[in-house]
Amino acid sequence: ELPGFHGDPKTIHLEVVVDSTEREEIPPFGNIVDYLAFGGIYRDVYLYELESTFLSDAAIRYEVSSIEGETGTVCVTPVVEIDSLKQGTPICLKLQLAGQEHLCEAVTLGGVQTIQFPTFACEEMLLWHTDAPHLYDCHIVLEEAGCVLDEADIRLGFRKIDFSADGMFLNDRPFKIFGLNRHQSFPYAGYAMPKRAQEQDALILKRELGVNTVRTSHYPQSPYFLDQCDELGLLVLEEIPGWQYVSQKEEWRSLVVRDTKGMIKRDINHPSIFAWGVRINESRDDHALYEETNRAAKELDPTRPTTGSRCIERSELLEDFYSMNDFMHGSSQNNGNILRKQTRCTGLEEKVPYLVTECVGHMFPTKRFDQEQRLIEHALMHGRIQSMAAQYPEYMGAIAWCAFDYYTHFDFGSGDRICYHGVMDMFRIPKFAAAVYKSQKKPKDEYVLEPLTYWTRGERNGGNVFPIHVFTNCPVIEIKMGGVSKGRMERQFFNTDPNMQFLDYPPFLLQMTNGEWGDCWNEAEFIGYMDEKPVISRHFAANPIYTELLVEADSSELIAGEFDAVRMVVKAVDQAGNILPYLSEAVSVETEGDVEIIGPCCISLTGGCTGFWVRTRPDAGKGVARVTVLGSEGRTKRIALQLI
Repeated sequence: ELPGFHGDPKTIHLEVVVDSTEREEIPPFGNIVDYLAFGGIYRDVYLYELESTFLSDAAIRYEVSSIEGETGTVCVTPVVEIDSLKQGTPICLKLQLAGQEHLCEAVTLGGVQTIQFPTFACEEMLLWHTDAPHLYDCHIVLEEAGCVLDEADIRLGFRKIDFSADGMFLNDRPFKIFGLNRHQSFPYAGYAMPKRAQEQDALILKRELGVNTVRTSHYPQSPYFLDQCDELGLLVLEEIPGWQYVSQKEEWRSLVVRDTKGMIKRDINHPSIFAWGVRINESRDDHALYEETNRAAKELDPTRPTTGSRCIERSELLEDFYSMNDFMHGSSQNNGNILRKQTRCTGLEEKVPYLVTECVGHMFPTKRFDQEQRLIEHALMHGRIQSMAAQYPEYMGAIAWCAFDYYTHFDFGSGDRICYHGVMDMFRIPKFAAAVYKSQKKPKDEYVLEPLTYWTRGERNGGNVFPIHVFTNCPVIEIKMGGVSKGRMERQFFNTDPNMQFLDYPPFLLQMTNGEWGDCWNEAEFIGYMDEKPVISRHFAANPIYTELLVEADSSELIAGEFDAVRMVVKAVDQAGNILPYLSEAVSVETEGDVEIIGPCCISLTGGCTGFWVRTRPDAGKGVARVTVLGSEGRTKRIALQLI
């Protein structure tokens, strides 16, 4: 009992002391770690006032018993945990789902007790799918003698996922995983970014990059991120905290099991989560520990499979499917191989469900401002691996390393504590490799045309710009040089890259010449066609000149009265609208109103482009704020933000 809590109003001070020391008895620490785990409280904190009897947890288990088209019959078994200070009190639980109400009566036993509702069937339920993420609201009410003690709202999605040696099936249809890993790392703020930034990452992965799966490497991530994955239809492989190291100290090991339970109890109702990662990433076998994490996972959630990402071959399989971080492509010992056969990795004679959970990454770290040929090879490595994973049923798919560059310990990275492994940089600005993923979007959703070139003669060895890979979902493309068409090209085997033939939309491979060194240089235009009509184009100037400073905001609104932040991307572009990749001009950022910049206010256009986040000030009021980006030669942009 806190003094005055139930009496006269008084001010109560709650003080939280945070120790950010990396302790060897707490996962992921004990050895070196390739990611920077920032200290402090970096997510929302809540203070609850509760009755003496309250809901402490609720898990809605279900089974899709039959499927017809986009709908199915769902057998639902709610499991509710109640915490009570009183014994012998009759209570009533009401659960409302899809227009139906279900009741369960019980008598409190004191302490924590688990009540399982009787299973009930819901017919003709719209099923959750990555292409159609249907969600339902579930409302739970806890009553005593007609008085509401507690209530909870849970958002649910129902889907059927099966795994076999022949791959993965979502709602009884074959499904190939096509994804990227995500670290929750942001420039200057570390992990301490609000709801909007977490949601925006999910939007970037699904809408901009077009992937269908993300792995939360290497720890559970923000509930806001997971909520958005539910809404967007982005599958999630969530895993426990850790990186390679397993301690033999009991305290450390008990925390691994506790982390497993905490992850599942917090996130069990997210339809986007299709599997639990219950091994420390890339760790060696530890039968006793992983037998316990698997047992804990199955006890809390018997409906989902378990897995764990490995980097060693012939690891013991205690989980439901085998996951491998396969960095063969790029290795000096790869002998031309792109991915290893699963039987080599598992050591098993029979095929099992098998997923590649990392690839590329540290084998070919690439900065957004690197020379063109390195950026191209980085992209092609991603394309080759995703094509091979799509080609063979023995792979459930591939989740490549990784989506965004991230902060790391000094043991890793490029000497600046940053790992440049992403297909986007830390500001979520794309590298060439992002085109591999974007180009696989369905044309009905968005036309994509991404030639992997800066269209400058002196960039590549030998002074030519060809060959050029054009990543596009258009079936026909045309290239014009100096305004003269070089003809249209249909997507056929002989004019696409043979190493990427099994992508849904393999890239065109243009093998042309553009004159000898010293000849006149021309502009170029790449045009994509659908149904014989031009639908998208990219133009490259012969003589690119710094023409405009662009500032693009993810949103024009911020929420006053809470920590909110919006990303802005600054680009120096030429007369054709292309980023000038070697312009490094400094720009300054000024704010008016109840907003401020996260990070420095004088920034460099590294590779012709950069980004920053604008956040609300504490106690910000409603109104209009302005952000001004000042470049040279009078190139200034002002963005108005509405605080609502």
